[in-house]
Amino acid sequence: MNPTLLRMTAPLRDDFDIPYHDVGPRERTPRIALVAGLHGNELNGVFVLARLAAFLRDLDEGKRPGQRLLERVLIVPAVNVLGVNLLSRVWPFDKIDLNRAFPGLEGGETTQRIAAALLALTRTAYYRVDIHSSNGELEELPQVRLYEPNDDERETACLFGLPAVIERPQNKLFTTTLAHAWRAHGGENFVLQAGMAGDLQTRHCEMLFRSLVAFLDRTGIVEGLTLSDEEEDLHYFGLRQTYALLTNQAGFFVCRVEVGRWVQAGDLVGHIYDGFSGDLKCDVISPVPGLISCVRRQPLLFEGDLLMRIQTPDDSGNDAEALLHAQGQ
Repeated sequence: MNPTLLRMTAPLRDDFDIPYHDVGPRERTPRIALVAGLHGNELNGVFVLARLAAFLRDLDEGKRPGQRLLERVLIVPAVNVLGVNLLSRVWPFDKIDLNRAFPGLEGGETTQRIAAALLALTRTAYYRVDIHSSNGELEELPQVRLYEPNDDERETACLFGLPAVIERPQNKLFTTTLAHAWRAHGGENFVLQAGMAGDLQTRHCEMLFRSLVAFLDRTGIVEGLTLSDEEEDLHYFGLRQTYALLTNQAGFFVCRVEVGRWVQAGDLVGHIYDGFSGDLKCDVISPVPGLISCVRRQPLLFEGDLLMRIQTPDDSGNDAEALLHAQGQ
């Protein structure tokens, strides 16, 4: 039976709990803690961590000859268990965002108790990873996000092998997140972002799974693996290298590019059509060169909405707009 993060009671139904995986040598302090499903509609991380737990159990039980799990690993695939069942971003009972409840309170309301229990479990690990998707409107390229990182985190982030490592400004909204709460406990902390909420993007999930296995191998948590020769073309982007492309038109947005594509300034990346007449209102042109890390998938536009984010090779980003339109977490 899997251990339980927290057991909760209800007046007219069975008790329910939040299970997690504790894999590897129990006598050791956990080397890494991986968390997903703080938002119940972000399914990519839940699916990937469930698969990763099965893979690590096989290693721990000796089912993969020549491959071994050397360190203890904690995995919480779905923190917001009720939200996952209902495909709800927030905790369904009181509509509170679990990732705005940290550091939590042991004797507090349900979401505060969940936050406190999760922080107490995961803070003992040296590496800590929180996996998210974007909201239901935007699709994110699989990436590592760093918020006010130290030099160790900048270096270690590259071990995931994802296409982009992106530094982001520390929005005041994020000071009550799990990733921010971890900072008080040392170690190294990472947010992985991939895909969009409300659906499973299997291509992104496969990339995430491979990146986590590669990270475990490169940090000495597992051994004996043969990693694929196919390496992602890794790029590191600082604070001034995010350009948020906003619309000055309302209407229907038809995107012509995929996340992960490199564009040049002047490239056609989409169109905006009038929602009533159907006429073409304007073409959307990339104002800067760079890597498309995020695109809008919900087509209905209001003026000022985010169309896409482009990671620029130089400091030609527009940080203020990127901060105002931050998504995920």
